[in-house]
Amino acid sequence: MGRFRDALAQDGLGAIAEVKRRSPSAGELRPDADPAALAAAFERAGAAAVSVLLDERFAGSPADLAAARSASSVPLLAKGFFSERAELEDLRRLGADAVLLLLRDLDDAQTRKLMAAAEELGLDTLVEAHDAEELRRAVALDAAVIGINARDLSTFAIDRRAQLELVESAPRDRVVVAESAIAARAHGAEAELAGADAVLVGSTLMLAADPAAKLQELLARPLVKVCGLTRDEDVAAAAEAGADLAGFVLARETPRRAPSVLPVPETMLSVAVHVGEITDDGADLVQLYARENGHRSRDGVLLRRGREVARVVDRSWQQADPGHLDRASAAAGRIVLAGGLSPENVHEAIERVRPWAVDASSSLEREPGVKDQDRIRAYVEAARC
Repeated sequence: MGRFRDALAQDGLGAIAEVKRRSPSAGELRPDADPAALAAAFERAGAAAVSVLLDERFAGSPADLAAARSASSVPLLAKGFFSERAELEDLRRLGADAVLLLLRDLDDAQTRKLMAAAEELGLDTLVEAHDAEELRRAVALDAAVIGINARDLSTFAIDRRAQLELVESAPRDRVVVAESAIAARAHGAEAELAGADAVLVGSTLMLAADPAAKLQELLARPLVKVCGLTRDEDVAAAAEAGADLAGFVLARETPRRAPSVLPVPETMLSVAVHVGEITDDGADLVQLYARENGHRSRDGVLLRRGREVARVVDRSWQQADPGHLDRASAAAGRIVLAGGLSPENVHEAIERVRPWAVDASSSLEREPGVKDQDRIRAYVEAARC
């Protein structure tokens, strides 16, 4: 495979940062966008690849692709409505590493022909699907990189739930890109946990005061979880501080037991914490511990729709655990670090462990189940340093 596919297949969630001046659905986004400056900035900010809109409906042109190529070494995706081999030849000469093929506009014979032409030219293809039938076609066509767009290109409506279901159902031997509707870290994290290898982000970046800084924000790890929430006002404080995950303890043996999974804003994911068994609570994610001697086990798992997506490395129940961080550092895979974290020590813990997420609860309280909102802010700030 080519540079584009290989860049997206790296460990962790990759991002394709998009350059576009306008959108048919949202209108003007960034009329003065400079493709060269943006591509260079996105590369410095950690983009796995850069997408360039070439169609005049997006106020783009082929010259934008050439400009981006002159300033950046990351793989470039040419986006437009392509149907002829000659177009792919031109895009390759201008510096493209990959091209978009829209199954909405192409039948299987056309798509297969363009995929073969792209391979001959040394181009990867991003084969884009919008529904289950198009995803089935992409898989049958043996597309190596499949984009799943949350936006219906006919109505411009966004359906993230439907997108995530498609991402989850895509074969794991393909590189899957979740496109559109990524405006917060939680959106990218949810796509990642559903099985996406990368996200494509356009409008969110183009509307930001500093597009590269916004990209860094969306990609920032670890995610930050505030757990033991029992009140709406504390959920709001965690969201305002910039936390990504809101934890609600539903196990019966704790004074921090929440009455239910409370509503969370669009910028966060809800996490229901259970010990021993799971009830139907409607949370985005479940953090599950085994029950041992009447208490929770030391470690747990993070589940999405019943599937394990991360390991929770926690401290022993109400015991000293001096090897906690060493054990977490040695753990493989996606790690949620929990147990004894506070505003005072979370930065050091992150430096040692490099976890996917950090989780704090009792250190952020005024009393069990009631948060100190100043400490929530301090904790999130320390985790982001």
